[in-house]
Amino acid sequence: MAQNTASKLNETSRSAVGRDGVLDIAARLFREQGYGSVSLRKIAEAAGIKAGSIYYHFGSKDEIVAAVLDAGIQVVHASMRDAVTALPADTDGETVLRAAIRAHLRALLDVSDYTSANVRIFGQVPQSVRDANLPTRRAYEAEWDSLLSRLQEDGALKQDVDIRRLRLMLIGALNATLDWFDPDRGSADALSHTYADVFLNGILERKDA
Repeated sequence: MAQNTASKLNETSRSAVGRDGVLDIAARLFREQGYGSVSLRKIAEAAGIKAGSIYYHFGSKDEIVAAVLDAGIQVVHASMRDAVTALPADTDGETVLRAAIRAHLRALLDVSDYTSANVRIFGQVPQSVRDANLPTRRAYEAEWDSLLSRLQEDGALKQDVDIRRLRLMLIGALNATLDWFDPDRGSADALSHTYADVFLNGILERKDA
C-alpha cells in the first residue's frame, strides 16, 4: 500500500514537467538532433517522465513539432517588432534596419532553442506540419515586408528594390548563420553589425568618377 502510494506520488511529481516543460525539452532536442532522430520516447526520457504522460498535453509528435515551430517564429517576430517600435518615430532608415537585423540575429543565436529548432527542422517535417506553420511564418514575413515598404516609401531604400526578394535574401542570410556561427569567436551583436554593413553599404569599393 505504502509502495503504491509512493509510486503514485513519484509519477505525479515527474509528470509535473507540464506542457511548457515538454516543449522546452523537445525544442532543445530538435535543435540538436533534427526531426527524424527525436521520438516521443526520447522526449519523455529527457523530461524524466513516462512516454504516456506526454499524451496529457499532446496528441502526437507532430503536434509538439507544430507548437515548437510556431513558438520559434513568434520569439523572433516579437524581438524584431519590439526593437523597431521602441525607436523614436523620426529614426532614420539605416538605424531601423540595423535594429531589426540585430533583433533577428540575437533571437536566433542567443535567446531560444525554439528559434534554432524552427530554422533547422522546418524542411524536415511533414508537409501537413509545414502547412500548419505557414500562417505564423507569413505573419513574420509580412512584418518585414511592411517595414521595408515603409522605408522605401520614405526614400530610405531605392525605389527599384524588389521588397519580397530583398526580404527573402535578408532573412535567408540571417538564418543561415545557424550553420556556422560560433559564440566563442564573436557575439551576435558584432555579427549583426557586419551583416548590416554589407546589406546597407555593399562590398565593392566605389571610386569617385
